[in-house]
Amino acid sequence: MSLISIVITLVVVGVLLWVVNTYIPMDGKIKQILNIVVIIVVAIWLLQSFGILGNIGDIRIR
Repeated sequence: MSLISIVITLVVVGVLLWVVNTYIPMDGKIKQILNIVVIIVVAIWLLQSFGILGNIGDIRIR
């Protein structure tokens, strides 16, 4: 994945999160949980994109 596509994806996710936080009426706790979940998902995706973290699908739980 190229650096430009990563930056574009981050901008799109940021704008979507801003739109949800600004224009959709929700309780503050729900918005906070949504923000934390999105940040964790984006952080894991970035780590996988840069090859720091392996594929999550390869993890086996016994």
